[in-house]
Order: sequence, then structure tokens, then C-alpha cells
Amino acid sequence: MGQGMRIIFMGTPEFAIPSLEALARVETVVAVVTQPDRERGRGLRVAPPPVAEAGRALGLPVLQPPRLRDPSAVAALRAQAPEASVVAAYGKLILREVLDLPPHGCINVHPSLLPRHRGASPIQAAILAGDGETGVTIMYMTEELDAGDIILQRRVPVDPQDTARTLEDRLARLGAEALVEALALIKAGRATRTPQDPAAATYSPKLTKEDGRIDWSRPVTAIARQVRAMDPWPTAFTWHRGILLKVWRAGVAGHPGAAVSGRAAGVEVGRAAACARGTGAPPGTVLEVGPAGITVAAGEGALRLEEVQPAGGRQMTAAEYARGHRLQAGEVLGGSNLRN
Repeated sequence: MGQGMRIIFMGTPEFAIPSLEALARVETVVAVVTQPDRERGRGLRVAPPPVAEAGRALGLPVLQPPRLRDPSAVAALRAQAPEASVVAAYGKLILREVLDLPPHGCINVHPSLLPRHRGASPIQAAILAGDGETGVTIMYMTEELDAGDIILQRRVPVDPQDTARTLEDRLARLGAEALVEALALIKAGRATRTPQDPAAATYSPKLTKEDGRIDWSRPVTAIARQVRAMDPWPTAFTWHRGILLKVWRAGVAGHPGAAVSGRAAGVEVGRAAACARGTGAPPGTVLEVGPAGITVAAGEGALRLEEVQPAGGRQMTAAEYARGHRLQAGEVLGGSNLRN
């Protein structure tokens, strides 16, 4: 444990772990606050959140209050005499009484370039919007969601192949580095406070499973981004013969009989649009099945499914799925759990 400022750390998912570990090396983490254990996975086994496990592995005291607003929870935090609090994806609103506890304030690690993509799903929002870059913001927290003054920001490009999983990993590490830098500025009395422009704010709501449903009438580039943004959760999906089919990997199809990588999607979308228009096929229609995957007509362009997973089955290449289920050109994907 470090011998710096007395810090209360608040976080829940894996995204927060690099920040916690970085803090433990340079500051004195007096308590780790995270959400209660919950049922997880297919077996609904009760398990602690990732930050609880990481905190215990570091030998830190872990608090899991059911309600942070309860007087007993506030008293437990006050008893730690924190000099600052750090929040990284805690997952619940934090009341003014808790924000005001430490003299140096409550510092947040947010994975976007605020004021763009405030809210619960900023990483997915950046991919869905087709942003060329994103980053992390270290800011002072207020009662208004993600609206506090900015201490510093660090930028990172969004690779055309990035999924929410891969982008989150990079932002988690970048956020940890930026957090340590920001705390050093605070201790030295050199931290700046840059107000956000509320007129430039955008919001990213909490995802639901329905956000993964593919609407084949949308442009192919939007669907390709959706597939990447929904990995690992809730996962993009469609329906085939009444069976839910998760789509783990897909790219923009260049023309019948050929496919292109996601990296070349911007160049190839015009060719893909021409491909779909040339067939006259309704959105969701399977245009071609081959070793490279399953090509499906979108509202504008065509998407090549590369890796899929049927309900109750394993992940597999789209070509494997097509062979096993005898999927043929002309079939229509989408709709609901009713057979086409």
C-alpha cells in the first residue's frame, strides 16, 4: 500500500481494476467500496463483483453497502477520514453528502472525452457513433451526471476493428495512468478545473438486451458498428428459422462472392450498397453462403457474418453454422422468434 493521500475507492466492474491497482501503488487506499454480491452467469451463482475480488487480493478493506445513502454507510465512509475519493464505474448515483466528505473532493474516471458520451455506456456509444477517437476524462464529480469540471483528458484512436471489449481494456489502462497523474496535480495544488460545455453534451443510456437486436433495414456500416459495440454484452443478434442467432463478428461485404475487413469498411461501403441494390433483395435476405461467411442484405449495403452462436450452442464460424443448418441463399434473417 502506498503512503500518499488517504483515498476511498469506489468501483464495480473490471474496467475499474487498473485504477484501483494503480492507486494502491502510490496512495493509501483506506477502503474499497463496491456493490453487493449478485447472481451471475448461466448458473446464477452468487459472486462478488470484480472490484471486490481485486480489493481483497490487494489486502484492502472492502465495503459493499446495499444502499450508499443509508446513514450507516455514510458513517462508515466518514470514519475512514478520506482526503479524496475516486470513482470508476461504481454504477450508482452518489449523493452530495458522500461527495462532500473528502476535502480534495470526489474524482471520477470516465471513459469518454466529456462532454461527449456522458452516461452509462460511453464506450459502446463511441463505436456506435463511428467516432475516430475517444479517451478518458478525469474530473471532479457533482450531483449532475458526468457534468463536473475536467482536470485532464487523454485521447486514443478508435481502431476500425475495436469492439467494446478491446476498447474498454485500453481505456481502463489509460484511465489508471491519467488518474495517477491527476492526483499528483491535486496534491501539488496545480490541478486545473475546466468547466464542461453543456451544449456539447451527448448521453449514452444503459444498454439493454434489445439494443443487440439487428434491424436489417439500417445501413450496413451502422450494423457493423453495432456488432462491435455489443461485444461482449448484450451481443448483436438476429433470428434464423425462429432460433436466436448471436453475431460475434461481421464485416462489410464488398460485392457478391467477396468480402472486406472492417478496416476497409469506409472504402467499400459504396460497393456494398451497389451489391445490395443490384440484387433487389429485401433487408435480411441471405445473398450468398460461402467459406468467408454468410452475406446478408441490409437497408444499404450487405453485411458478411463471420462468427456466430446459435442459442444454446457454441461460437463458430458463420460457414460452419451455414453447413450445419443447411442455410441457403434466399432465406431471410430477422423478425422474431416466430419462424419465417
